Amino acid sequence: MTRIFASAIALGTALVSACPSCADTLSLDMLQGEKWWGLCNSFGREMPFSAETKFECDLRLENYGHQSLSFLCSDKGRVAWCAEPVGVKIANGRISMESDSGKIVLVEKAGANLAEAYRHASKTWFPPTGEEPELLYFSAPQYNTWIELTYHQNERDILAYAKSMVDHGLPPGVFMIDDTWQQAYGEWDFDSSRFQNPKKMMDSLHAMGFKVLLWVCPFVSMDTPAYRRIAWGRNPDDVKGYPTKGGFLMERRSDGRSVPAAVDWWNGRSALLDFTHPNAVAWFSEQLDRLVRDYGADGFKFDGGGVHFYSAKGGGFAANDKSKSPAAQSALYGEFALKFKGSEYRNGFGFAGKPVIMRLHDKNHSWDALARLVPDMLAAGFVGCPFICPDMIGGGEWTAFLPGSPFDPEIFIRSAQIHALCPMMQISASPWRVLDPEHQRLFNEVVALRQRFAPLLVELAKKSAKTGEPMMRNLEYEFPGMGYVGVKDEFMMGDRLLVAPVIEKGAVERKVVIPPGKWRDADGKVFAGPAEVVVSAPLAKLPYFVKE
Repeated sequence: MTRIFASAIALGTALVSACPSCADTLSLDMLQGEKWWGLCNSFGREMPFSAETKFECDLRLENYGHQSLSFLCSDKGRVAWCAEPVGVKIANGRISMESDSGKIVLVEKAGANLAEAYRHASKTWFPPTGEEPELLYFSAPQYNTWIELTYHQNERDILAYAKSMVDHGLPPGVFMIDDTWQQAYGEWDFDSSRFQNPKKMMDSLHAMGFKVLLWVCPFVSMDTPAYRRIAWGRNPDDVKGYPTKGGFLMERRSDGRSVPAAVDWWNGRSALLDFTHPNAVAWFSEQLDRLVRDYGADGFKFDGGGVHFYSAKGGGFAANDKSKSPAAQSALYGEFALKFKGSEYRNGFGFAGKPVIMRLHDKNHSWDALARLVPDMLAAGFVGCPFICPDMIGGGEWTAFLPGSPFDPEIFIRSAQIHALCPMMQISASPWRVLDPEHQRLFNEVVALRQRFAPLLVELAKKSAKTGEPMMRNLEYEFPGMGYVGVKDEFMMGDRLLVAPVIEKGAVERKVVIPPGKWRDADGKVFAGPAEVVVSAPLAKLPYFVKE
């Protein structure tokens, strides 16, 4: 961590009160055997935080590629909260938190267990809006063109990709056209050299039954008309302009001039929209509204916007509204995106309780990355983001799917099985290209399994939108005090579906923790819990259990 924690207010186990205690710094000692969850869903594997944990993060400067929230809750019913980003250090059984601008709240008796503590926090600080997300995400798979086309998005191949999914019997769903459909970063119109009739293409996708999203980001290349229009207030190549200059994050040069900052990101160096400035909001709204109006875009895949881009790791970038922290600037990008319902997000601070579709940060094509999917998605529930997608089936790193790359079809099928019964499933690498006929058959069976459970997933999404509770839950949340705090490779969907995916190469069976009650597996066999059992789990089988 880059900051030193200030002197803390000791709030140890002697402080037991129904009234919250507030401070800009907080230090609390964990109770005997206490476990904690929260902060960011990147930390899923590190959770639960315990007396043995050594951990630190700084949400003021980073959101670690995911969703973050200054919130922790424990299985003993305690919660800590701050509306602003915090720095956190956990060591020797003590949690230290520091905020630059917000009050940190500790509630000692938010409930008797993890679920009650979370419900109290949700109701008190981040209640759900009650608005449902786009339900097509849960009733059918998503499709993303990134792995197949990467930086070569084009009309012909996009239509062929979509048609191949339908022709192989997959149901149409949300369809995402990824990066490089556009002329340039900031020039948000179809590249005419690769899209001869984009409106006709969009109409064709709609006719197949898809809802279409276009990839966008808050970066603007600095040699484009869009940059000149925002930075100078009027574009010399266009009579349209704005009455005042500005709309980008700024930096001060050694000669004293304040100029748009050149921000490093994964595709180069660009100016970054400053959503505290009305020009940025007006300009970006104009671009995206036009794409909806002229082409029929159903929404957008909002990429980028992470806290670290605005903080520059403490590099001194300045927003128009200098009172806004980097986390607040990142959150404004997300608030802007809320206008376009049905869109997908990844980065952000403070999205808890909002009806937004979230995707995990890109995972590589490995067994280790596969093992992170369930813990990271479970952790998303503890930052108030229940509508979570586990990246792309097989991983989002496109190089793993190139000819000659070390591709493992077993990872692909096991990844698809995790997707099948979690909130969402996203297909990018074409199964018809990367798999042999036998693995293609297994893949189709996985999609068919998901479709059988689709009505339940839709029902859970609707319920979560009203209650704020996670769709996907760890066993400790649903069965408190049963010794399940360390179970990270199983999950509950709602309160009746238990899923135990396989995450080890070559496994043909796995141990499953069966909670209290009677649980029926896919073969009709009933297991009585609480118990630990070993079940058959060849590659063709995803172990799951429905409560009687």
